[in-house]
Amino acid sequence: MTARNNDKDFVVFDHVQKSYDGEVLVVKDLNLNIAKGEFLTLLGPSGSGKTTCLMMLAGFETATNGDIRLDGNPINNIPPHKRGIGMVFQNYALFPHMTVGENLSFPLEVRKMGKSEREEKVKHALDMVQMGDFAGRRPAQLSGGQQQRIALARALVFNPQLVLMDEPLGALDKQLREHMQYEIKHLHENLGITVVYVTHDQSEALTMSDRVAVFEDGRIQQLSSPDALYERPENSFVAQFIGENNKLIGQVDSIKGKVASVKLDNGKKVESLAVNCGKVGSRTTLSIRPERVRLGGAKTKNTTDAVVKELIYLGDHIRCRMEVHGNEDFIVKVPNSAGHKHLVEGEKTSVTWAKEDCRALDA
Repeated sequence: MTARNNDKDFVVFDHVQKSYDGEVLVVKDLNLNIAKGEFLTLLGPSGSGKTTCLMMLAGFETATNGDIRLDGNPINNIPPHKRGIGMVFQNYALFPHMTVGENLSFPLEVRKMGKSEREEKVKHALDMVQMGDFAGRRPAQLSGGQQQRIALARALVFNPQLVLMDEPLGALDKQLREHMQYEIKHLHENLGITVVYVTHDQSEALTMSDRVAVFEDGRIQQLSSPDALYERPENSFVAQFIGENNKLIGQVDSIKGKVASVKLDNGKKVESLAVNCGKVGSRTTLSIRPERVRLGGAKTKNTTDAVVKELIYLGDHIRCRMEVHGNEDFIVKVPNSAGHKHLVEGEKTSVTWAKEDCRALDA
């Protein structure tokens, strides 16, 4: 009898490791459960292990150790074409000698589907991506965005339960990429399929995902919803990698409950949430988002002197680069609204932030 997992364990990586040379592990003891219908993004810099994980799930790479299960069934030894998984690549991987319709029909022919059913499924898949009038064209006659839509339709044409996407929007320009992000997100919501998506683009991950797994050095550094990842990073790598982040270096002076008093390297003491900072006396990195810093205003324990180094006008806000406690790249985002404080470069001012918006993390 086939083992069945519940929907929360639709895809399972169980103590998975991967080495290409028998010595260096590019994926280190990966344990990950993906729920049915979830949109999970694997996010990280080049060489962090995210694409290797996707390729092991697709069957193009074999795990060195550990098990990968799909809907309760071990798939380590099942070839890619028998896994029933849809795939979308960055380079589209369309057959240039076939028409759009033939490209979509091909995975159905492989599955020995009858002609009339194939035609019906191809039409439905093309309509889903608003490309119903393009069945007779060849890939070379399409723009990059149109080719990506066709690649997406081909991945969906045989109604897979799981679709894997490897940097699928990387070759598109910014505006089209953002448009396609929403299209893929809406397709996912409408079809209820499970999507595992690989990218190094953090805004893409935050826009599209139910959860994001941040990879670095072959391990998941944090697995959270997009808002938790941005608002509550668990270590310095995640804080720096996701969004813009100010960091100040210091030493833990005292810890009372969830609040740490941190002595910065110039002697100033500030208060922060004690998240991942070790014991009293440990070195720590403070993480503060630029939009959570205020200019001037009422003084608190976290009010400190600042010098304006550079002002960049960005329409909806002014990006102020400041020197704060020796850090010359301390960024403050000032909303471009009525009554906002006008600054000039070289001006001395003060900045402040709430202790709840400051996280004491690993050094």
